This record gives sequence, C-alpha cells and structure tokens, in this order.
Amino acid sequence: MLEELRQRDAEGRPINVGIVGLGAMGLAIAYQISITPGMRLSFVADSDITRAQQAAAVYGKPVHVTNDGIAALNDTQIECDVLVEATNSIVGAYDYCSAAIQRHAHCVLMNAEVDLALGFLLRAAAHKNGVVVTSDAGDQHGVLSRLIEEIEMWGFGIVQAGNMKGFLDRYRTLAGSIEIARSLRLSPVQCLAYTDGSKLNIEMAIIANQYGLLPDLPGMRGPRADKVDDVMTLFDFTASTQGSVDYILGAKQHGGGVYVVARCESEFQGWYLNYYKVINRHPFYLFFRPYHLCHLETTRAIALAVLYGKAVCTMKRGRVTDCYAYAKKPLAAGNTIHHGIGSDEIYGRVDAAARADHLGCVPQVLFESSEGHERPIIRKTIAIDQPVTWDAVDLPRERLLDLWHQQQALLAGAELSEQPVVT
Repeated sequence: MLEELRQRDAEGRPINVGIVGLGAMGLAIAYQISITPGMRLSFVADSDITRAQQAAAVYGKPVHVTNDGIAALNDTQIECDVLVEATNSIVGAYDYCSAAIQRHAHCVLMNAEVDLALGFLLRAAAHKNGVVVTSDAGDQHGVLSRLIEEIEMWGFGIVQAGNMKGFLDRYRTLAGSIEIARSLRLSPVQCLAYTDGSKLNIEMAIIANQYGLLPDLPGMRGPRADKVDDVMTLFDFTASTQGSVDYILGAKQHGGGVYVVARCESEFQGWYLNYYKVINRHPFYLFFRPYHLCHLETTRAIALAVLYGKAVCTMKRGRVTDCYAYAKKPLAAGNTIHHGIGSDEIYGRVDAAARADHLGCVPQVLFESSEGHERPIIRKTIAIDQPVTWDAVDLPRERLLDLWHQQQALLAGAELSEQPVVT
C-alpha cells in the first residue's frame, strides 16, 4: 500500500480527499493527509467556517475552504476521490455521502452514528455507482475488523470481539460533562455519548453486524478488569457456540484497545501458540491491540477504497443487532428527549435485533432530531434502565424516520451484496 501511494505521489496522481466536519477528529485527519504520501486534501467543509479555516491552516497547503459541504461535493471543479464524513450528524451526513456517491466518490465514515442508522441504504446506493462506503479504519470497530480478518485467515473461529473501556457512567448528564469535554476538545454532547456507553454500543453493533455476533445480554456484560488477560476468566466461552460482542471496563494499562478471543481446537497448533506465548485457556486464545489511533488510521481506509476497492467494515451480515434507547432516569408522559445520542434522558444498549424488535424497542439513532425540528415526546411512564418502546414515545415524522423505514424495506426485500472491486 505504501509503495503504491509513493508511486502516485511521484507521478503527480494523489488521491483527492474532501472532509466534512472539522471537529477534533476532522482537524487531525486534515493534518494526517498533509503528511501521507499520495494523498491531497481538496476541500474542507464545516458549518462553522472558522473550523474549516483552522483545518486549512493545519493542512498547510492550498485547499478549498467552505461552510457548504454539499456545494463543494456538487462542484465538479473540485476534485474528490474520497469523502471523509466526520460530522456527528445523521441526516446531514447521509446527504453528504449521497452527494459524494452521486459523483462516484468513495465514502469513509468517521461517523458511527450514520453508519449504523443508514449504512445499508448508503451502501446500496454506492453499489449501484461502483464505489465503496466503509467504516473508518481507526475506530474500534474498524480496528477489530482488521484483527478479525487476520485471525480468520489463520483458520480460527471468532468467539468474542471485545472493546476496552476505561470509564463508563450510564447516568452521566450534559452538565456533568462540560469540564471533561473542554479538556478533550469535544462538545459536551459528544463527550456524554462516550461516557454513558452509547458510542461503545453503537460501534459494537456495527462489528456485530459485520460478523454475525450477538451480545450475551442487552448492553453486553462489561465486567471490570485489571488487564486484558482477565478476559479469559471473566467470561465462560463454553456456554454458547454463538460468537459474541462485549467489553471490559478498566484495564487502563492497555489504553483504548480492542481484543478478540478465538477458538483453535488443534493441539498441534496449540503447541506453537504456547511457544509464541499467546494468552490462552485452550481451545480459546486471546489476541489484542492495546490502542486504536483514530485519525492516524483513517488514511488506511482511504487507500483501501481507492487502491483496492476494499472496505474496512460494511455490516455484511445485515442488521443482526442494533443499539436501542434505554431510560437514563425515570421518564414521565410529556417529557421531551432533547438529544438521542449524548442525552440527559436516554442511553444506548446493543441487542439482538430479532429479540429487541419483537419487544418493540426503539433504536437510539431515531431520537436524533434535526436542528429546528420537533423533539420526541414520551407518551407514558418508563422506569429507569427500561427500554423505550414504540408505544411509549411520539417520534416526529421527519426525514430520518422516513429514511430508516426505507432502509428497513430494503433489508426486508433484497439480499445484501458485497461491494464491487473498483479499478
């Protein structure tokens, strides 16, 4: 990959990348593209023009700066081979990606929310236009996908795909997130989505949909651990033949890493794995990566799409799981849900879609109302830590809900296909 990028650099054929959304991650991606051979930043767009200007300064080379991402994507004079979608919107992100797909540009989603909410719809459009829509390579689910692919190539079975979470407080509020958000250069809403576990559950739903994995229970188990090795005793991997998604809480020595537990029945292979000092309780073996590097790895997803027509993660098994809304506090009839993801009222738990849909649970992403639109209203009392069901809430009829129902019809009526190799 690196040699191909260097070759493009030498030949003056860089991959032209546009970024929409210049928060902390978008800004860092702009910098990373500036030092990656064979890539060029063609435009930066953010509704806050000062953020776009800051990204241009960080990039340090000529680049089109705008507060109108759609206009940039519709302008054929601005070259764009790949769009990096790095906003935290859903409908807005869908529109940016749709505009990119229409101009035959690939899409890298550093936006797990739109990926889970409308990713199947976007990939169907991309398939028709011969381009790739992919999860980012630097988010936990992207790193897990890369690790799992390697493990499966060895001939091992996937038992558990796991995340390492340093801290989680399901009941944290926006007011309690302001100071930490400021120190992390995040908005309080974004910070809260990380802290209350919603982001974790959304990302684990995506990896579950990639490999057909399920959580053992809604929201996963998430036991406390001092180190990643504890995974081998904290879970009973003999209890089920169904692969799972889960996480450990704590294990701070490993940072924001990921792990995979794989099954290898071969005693012959086991001797070598012991020799290689792989942590195990035969036939279960632990592989982990003690970090994920977000923006540093986004350029890998960009290169995979352009050079090989390959996606990091596409939820190829379909909607096996989803992330559902649960009450963060007792909710009464008439209460308003002000935010869907990063909310004072609800948090998200990943669950098997067949089970949760049957119970009438509402996906958390559907509570994300667009700016200036009506907000969801609770219709009847919901106890703390109980799921929000369709009969207990009035969701405003806006584009997100319409698009989601359109996607449901697509999933019900058509087979999911692998994305084509693009040359």
